[in-house]
Amino acid sequence: MNGLVRIKAIVFKELRQLSRDRLTFGMIVMIPLVQLILFGYAINTDVRHIPVGLVDQSHSQASRLLSETVRASQVVEFKTVYVSADQAKKAIQAGEIRAALVIPPDLNQRIAQDRVLAQWMVDGSDSVIGATIQGLQNMPFTTNNKLANQQVDPNAKTKTFEIALFYNPSRRSAVNIVPGLLGVILTMTMVLFTSIAIVREREQGNLELLITTPVTSLELMVAKIIPYIFVGMVQVALVLGLGHFIFAVPINGDLVQVFLAALLFICASLTLGLMISTVAKTQLQAMQMTVFVLLPSILLSGFMFPYEGMPVVAQWIAEVLPATHFMRLIRGVVLRSAELSEMWKDTLWLLGFTLIGIVLASLRFKKSLD
Repeated sequence: MNGLVRIKAIVFKELRQLSRDRLTFGMIVMIPLVQLILFGYAINTDVRHIPVGLVDQSHSQASRLLSETVRASQVVEFKTVYVSADQAKKAIQAGEIRAALVIPPDLNQRIAQDRVLAQWMVDGSDSVIGATIQGLQNMPFTTNNKLANQQVDPNAKTKTFEIALFYNPSRRSAVNIVPGLLGVILTMTMVLFTSIAIVREREQGNLELLITTPVTSLELMVAKIIPYIFVGMVQVALVLGLGHFIFAVPINGDLVQVFLAALLFICASLTLGLMISTVAKTQLQAMQMTVFVLLPSILLSGFMFPYEGMPVVAQWIAEVLPATHFMRLIRGVVLRSAELSEMWKDTLWLLGFTLIGIVLASLRFKKSLD
């Protein structure tokens, strides 16, 4: 009986301590809630409204009918009209669109001869996007003239579109996974490293020593992230190197561009960890908050599920996360040979996130000193 009484006393003590730790108690509720919402609502493999371009070289009534028929499928959404196929291909390379429909000038002749009508140029680096657009390959299309002449063969097997998959014609999953996995690994390690930085100083009693030194809050924040930048760069070289030699993942872009993109993301992730570190009171809380950030970073960044398949609200949340912008940059540079200047929106966002994050972490650190 005495043992049961002692166990009961410790149980009540743990429950009371847990109730006082509001952050931990909140995580107990929020982590399963966020997982439920992300998997049940935000994650959608049935991709719709993929942003694509249109190259209409026919400029005929049939070409307009063909593009409207494709648009009516709601699988794609025409964002821009391009003059030439080369111009559309550059837009795919820069990540502005995911595919382009090229309608040739002899469309009417192709319709009369039951030939392939047009061609899709597709960013094959995303296997889900490529498979979705390939589903349009045999899309039925019939003009009014063809109906009037009773030339429709219901058993015809002629493909409506040709599909040209760029950057991953063999549709190997490793080509898409390995560059994206780099973003997941960096998010996990970089955020965790710095999320416990300030907390560890406080728990070890070093914070009081730092207060007495002439080091400013901004200098402390910058000094905390610099050593981990080199750690992150080593991870980048390790992941891409092993991915290239073991899984034959091509590195088509300039290595300088690759490491510049990685540097921007490493700095943004380290800054995010610092902001967590100035909020958390213990290392356990810091790790819990890191997990809370890691889950949406993996699920909403486009690593596992296409960005276009998410609801609008989920896309808004994804745009806030550094991982989303890095996924676009690293896949664009590594697989499509794109340059950071072509994807300047994502580049500037990561740079701005880093600068604003360091300032906010510095201000937050000053508050904790007061």
